[in-house]
Amino acid sequence: MTTPSVAEQTEGQTIPRLLHRNAVEYPDLPAITSLDLEGQPTLTWAEFRTAIAEVSRGLAGLGLAAGDRMLIMAPGCPDHIIADLAATHLSAIPCTAYATLSPDQIRFVARHSAAPVVVLGGENELARWRPVLDDLPALRHVVVMDETALPEGDDRFLTLAELRARGREALAADPDSFERSWQEIKPDDPLSMIYTSGTTGDPKGVVLSHRNAVHQAYAVTELHHPPMHATNIAYLPLAHIAERELSIYLPIVWAGHVHTLADPTGVVGALGKVHPQSFFGVPRVWEKMVAGLKNMLAGVPEDRRTALLQANELLQQGYKLRSAGKPVPADLAEKIRQADEAALAPVRALLGLDKVLVASSGAAAIPVEIIYFLAGLGIEICEVWGLSETTGAATSNSGAAFRAGTVGKPLDGVEVKVAEDGELLVRGPIVFLGYLQEDGTIADATDADGWYATGDIGTIDEDGFVTITDRKKELIITSSGKNIAPTRVEGLLKEHPLIGQAVAIGDDRPYVTALIVLDDEIAPGWAAANGVEAAPEDLTDLANHPAVRAELERAVESANSRLARIEQIKRYHVLPKAWTPESGELTPTLKLKRRVINDRYSADIEALYAAAREPAAGA
Repeated sequence: MTTPSVAEQTEGQTIPRLLHRNAVEYPDLPAITSLDLEGQPTLTWAEFRTAIAEVSRGLAGLGLAAGDRMLIMAPGCPDHIIADLAATHLSAIPCTAYATLSPDQIRFVARHSAAPVVVLGGENELARWRPVLDDLPALRHVVVMDETALPEGDDRFLTLAELRARGREALAADPDSFERSWQEIKPDDPLSMIYTSGTTGDPKGVVLSHRNAVHQAYAVTELHHPPMHATNIAYLPLAHIAERELSIYLPIVWAGHVHTLADPTGVVGALGKVHPQSFFGVPRVWEKMVAGLKNMLAGVPEDRRTALLQANELLQQGYKLRSAGKPVPADLAEKIRQADEAALAPVRALLGLDKVLVASSGAAAIPVEIIYFLAGLGIEICEVWGLSETTGAATSNSGAAFRAGTVGKPLDGVEVKVAEDGELLVRGPIVFLGYLQEDGTIADATDADGWYATGDIGTIDEDGFVTITDRKKELIITSSGKNIAPTRVEGLLKEHPLIGQAVAIGDDRPYVTALIVLDDEIAPGWAAANGVEAAPEDLTDLANHPAVRAELERAVESANSRLARIEQIKRYHVLPKAWTPESGELTPTLKLKRRVINDRYSADIEALYAAAREPAAGA
């Protein structure tokens, strides 16, 4: 019997229809748990849907209607997801805004979306919104999750608890109103919206359909075959397409158990509590994990360290053979099994990754050496590639078909091809409806044949594996006309645990230079382990210390040894302060804001090119 395609499996499905299925078929299974609020009960699927129904009817009472946009700015928590799905059941379009937006950016997305209702977490979010609230003509109501933060004397404000109570009353008066509200929703109707994080220019409102999200979820399921009711941790911003898909839509398809975590810096501790079966990390999460482990190894007794490194090397050998499509010899497979059981399984348990069945990474390139090291721990990362406009992953590696250094093959039902200029084009049911316009319409962004131009440059090998080389707009073209992919240069630098961020410079310049930022978490520990005396929190002292500078010089030399001459870093400058989304150099998804960096550090960059010759020393 032929297995039905993902398109056939998902025909007619919508998010409300699948949520209804879960409440009927799995009413008593856990749906969502907060890791932040001690004592708050886990909601079962039946309880979760009841909460959504009550908030949905409350929103209807505020006048939120089909096609209206609703903005949310709040930490990741059950109430956040409940409010989001409540709007969905009204055919409204929920959109989470990044919590790091400035008042000016808030004004832009609020006016552009014309949202009549916004949902805010508490005082932190109110502080960002207060300066612009009176400059938003479409805004009628502000719902506040934290009751203690509710402003007095302003009729626009009400608490989420009050909204839910109103919805409960509405349901008591008309018990069928909630079920009627979603029955007519079609797969191609809008489901949600994401504002791109804006590495260049103003963000765009990416409108996704039910078909987009459901197809994506079923295609990922078809690829990885996770068990029903799988567990995961939602710790990234819900404004991030990966987190929306992984922690809202996929768990609805799997009837899974989501554990929300408001503060991403607590994810290491959360792993130890939850031991999830599915875990997604942006590259920086995996890089920090590897850097921390390597740092820790320095303090382990020599015999134990040797055993761990030897076991890691054995597992890497097996992984690299399988990545190349070659069999693992039986004697090597047995050595791997023994080494894993004796040395590495306890490490995975310590990390909380001992039950992971699907480990993945995306949003930016992850250095292949990081993938190899983790594979040597028995944690095999499936790198994915996609955008908000492709509802997350368009391609993915899997346990059955992977090639390290690539982003895998297209998902079921998805087509990817390379344009004449090297740009990757995507077509299929995961491609978004279009960009929201100021008049409320949605403008299609595909060509006449349905292809979406991603802006990423890449290749597709004879076996169908896709490799991303760079962003089309980010390629460095030197003054001699040579094209250089900055992400490769930056990735090689960041392999060293001391380096938290790096940006390669060289557009219209005679050679490549780099700005380097120390890892604010790893650098103090490295310094202490290497006898460097400096205040733990003072990156300026560390950045200028001779021992640190010597180590960074070695890191640059190591990167240069693997680069073509034209790509090699001729000079670099070490910055004394970490880059964060709050400081402005990174997007909320930890991508480099190259324009901001070039403007902010223009004097440092100019100094790197001031010398007539090309010295190799750091500046």
